[in-house]
Amino acid sequence: MRSLPLTLFAALAIALAGCTAETSTPPAAGGAAGAADISGLDFKIGIMTGTVSQGEDEYRGAERVIAKYGSKKILHRTYPDNFTTEQETTITQLMEMADDPEVKAIIVAQAIPGTLPAIQKIRRKRTDLLFLLVSPQEDPEQIARHADLAMQTDDLLRGEKIIENAKKMGAKTFVHYTFPRHMSMEILSRRRDIMQKSCFDNGIEFVSVNAPDPTGDQGIAGSQRFILEDVPRQIARYGADTGFFSTNCAMQEPLIRSALDGGAIFTEQCCPSPTHGYPGALGISIDEASAGDMAAIRGKISEKIAEKHLTGRFGSWEVSIHIVMIEALVELAKDRVHGKIDITDPAAIEAALEKAGSTQVELGTFGGHKNFVMVIAENVPL
Repeated sequence: MRSLPLTLFAALAIALAGCTAETSTPPAAGGAAGAADISGLDFKIGIMTGTVSQGEDEYRGAERVIAKYGSKKILHRTYPDNFTTEQETTITQLMEMADDPEVKAIIVAQAIPGTLPAIQKIRRKRTDLLFLLVSPQEDPEQIARHADLAMQTDDLLRGEKIIENAKKMGAKTFVHYTFPRHMSMEILSRRRDIMQKSCFDNGIEFVSVNAPDPTGDQGIAGSQRFILEDVPRQIARYGADTGFFSTNCAMQEPLIRSALDGGAIFTEQCCPSPTHGYPGALGISIDEASAGDMAAIRGKISEKIAEKHLTGRFGSWEVSIHIVMIEALVELAKDRVHGKIDITDPAAIEAALEKAGSTQVELGTFGGHKNFVMVIAENVPL
């Protein structure tokens, strides 16, 4: 597995907190659903996610495992939308789950600020409890020390791959939307620099555009309005062979819609998933019959893109990686409590992710920590 330096991760703590979904259509889960052997889970697993407004894919991922194992075996709690100023609420909710002796593992997705102090407090009473984290947002050295397993998308490697895929789609220009708060975070700034260098190496003009911060005075509506107004300006200036990317999830839906209307290129979202931005942007409803069938969802997206004669100029990952991570972590926790696996075994982790998502993944480690796994999957054209 690849190993990345921990210094690059230090500022990720808040970066992912700024990546919040604002979709009008609930996303479907990753992987194919199947009947579960309820007797295979003879203890409880706690899952904490954001609300639908703060992290819809994670929320739906928890719903998916509840549908599989039942609400008596999977305890689902949500952290406050304003979690940066309500850390005590997060800590209290995690401690309440840990007070149940039947709970043997807790998954936090995303692992927002407050998760680490909660783990440290709980460990004083429950040394047996497993903690599995998705996209941890606190000090990575401490996360590696206190969590049993942490998972994160490999955003630095994605910086190269996004540009490579944009070139394959025909991009001659690449527009990168962000704002100062995100660029003050080292990992996002480094990814931007990687993208810029990769554009140079691939003969693509790189354009960096400052957009309104969704947490600023104009709010999410202001940032979305800016995208809707600016994308046509960029296409008028550089032409339709322009790729677009934004560091913020709230911007994905208007970015996809505007790029499609302008005949441009959109390689993948900041948090890649067929269900992130696409359904709302394209007016796609996901009914119960197709929920969980990512191939069917991608098919619906591709039909809408084909209507614009833009097949192959839009893309994403095959599945929602955060939903897949939640499903995989539940299975890893189950097998670890039953003594079947070493939870940091790369082969076990890879197998669990690929089974949950029915897709191939590539794993790396952060700072050489076996329990801090970086995940990347293949981009697929739509």
